[in-house]
Amino acid sequence: MNRTLVNDAPTKIGEVIRLEGWVQTRRDHGKLVFLDLRDRSGIIQIVFKASKEIDPVRQEWVVQIEGEVKERPESMQNSEIKTGMIEISANKLTVLSEAKTLPFDIETDGYEIAEEKRLTYRYLDIRRKRLQGNLTLRHRLIKFTRDFMDEKGFVEIETPLLTKSTPEGARDYVVPSRVNPGKFYALPQSPQQYKELLMVGGIEKYFQIARALRDEDPRADRQPEHTQLDLEMAFVTQEDIMNLVEEWILKLTKHLEPYTGKKILSEPFARITYKEAMEKYGNDKPDIRKNTKNQNVLAFAWVTDFPLVEWSEKEKRWDPVHHMFVLPKPGQEKLLDTDPGKVISTQYDLVCNGYELCSGSLRIYTRELQEKVMQLIGLDMKEARKQFGHLLEAFEYGAPPHGGAAPGIDRLTMLYANEPNIREVIAFPKTGDGRDLMMDAPSEISSEQLKELQLEIKKVPKKK
Repeated sequence: MNRTLVNDAPTKIGEVIRLEGWVQTRRDHGKLVFLDLRDRSGIIQIVFKASKEIDPVRQEWVVQIEGEVKERPESMQNSEIKTGMIEISANKLTVLSEAKTLPFDIETDGYEIAEEKRLTYRYLDIRRKRLQGNLTLRHRLIKFTRDFMDEKGFVEIETPLLTKSTPEGARDYVVPSRVNPGKFYALPQSPQQYKELLMVGGIEKYFQIARALRDEDPRADRQPEHTQLDLEMAFVTQEDIMNLVEEWILKLTKHLEPYTGKKILSEPFARITYKEAMEKYGNDKPDIRKNTKNQNVLAFAWVTDFPLVEWSEKEKRWDPVHHMFVLPKPGQEKLLDTDPGKVISTQYDLVCNGYELCSGSLRIYTRELQEKVMQLIGLDMKEARKQFGHLLEAFEYGAPPHGGAAPGIDRLTMLYANEPNIREVIAFPKTGDGRDLMMDAPSEISSEQLKELQLEIKKVPKKK
């Protein structure tokens, strides 16, 4: 007999079926015992005659049950769940796995439980209906996205996770190479250089659901690794890319509306220059809603015309507002020599309800201009050519004009799910200071591993 999912049981009235899942609740009524059985599809009521066989079974035990599907008496039907019109009259029980008493209640939303405890037992927290709903929503978002990009002619290409350490803004996570002692890989802050090289390679339309890893300072709603829709296009204008992303968001929101109830405030999306955003809202990720308490409205807006660089008084240098690969707007290049602070870039950010969801730009695609920007931001050119030589040389072999964007999957899912932070839509998140409480990471490695890698740990004396 094959397994039947709980929510398929109503189609099998009068049949004997086999169910497998977790015991959600147990209710004893004299000669009868009622179990609510939960699997990935839903929950169903099982009726047992009281016996030694059923006596030890408790909440969250994993069981296999065979029994006949019967209609419930009309007075006992529950129209709020899919299986509320039926129950299973059990004739066989097999205990597959016993469970200790859980460290917290999983039948609530879980907000009332200390987050550190929830993250320590994340595999139990995931059993929570809210968390499973969030992860399913994330799955639907990513599936829709892959289908949309495929229909638009994009090719999904994976780029390496072991790459080269280059200065791109945040600190790199580094990985020692055992077979090349004293040398290190870096985990990618983004696939930026690889996707530009794919444009040089003639791919023209690339995307991936990419992982980005950055060794940044602790912050409450920050993760050391995040997921983004990474995309790049050749022979395009700024408008082409913005229109593509906007069409994706509009169609995605409508696709997810039955699950989220979310609606878009206005379409097409509002457009605000960086200067206007700073003057009117005081920041570059404005919440343009008039009533910010309306949780079912998503107010998307584009912020454009960012400066290319800004002066760092602390470092006494020009720093990129986005990154060093952003193309200045046509006609602005001459200001790089005379007044860099006035150079307007092709950067565009998509914001929603006060959050930045996406940054993108057209890219520099000539070696001469890229080296000029590198010099402007204070890079030592000998070192820059050593670190970025692969990209600079590639631009000498016929690089097409290109640009792209990288909408954040975590934050977008958070907004659709109406959650307070991105940890609620990530299966196994880390704390704000980058710790994995469940796996106890980061952690020390053995002396044998250190020896293999030819590394030595030096302990720094604690400050008094």
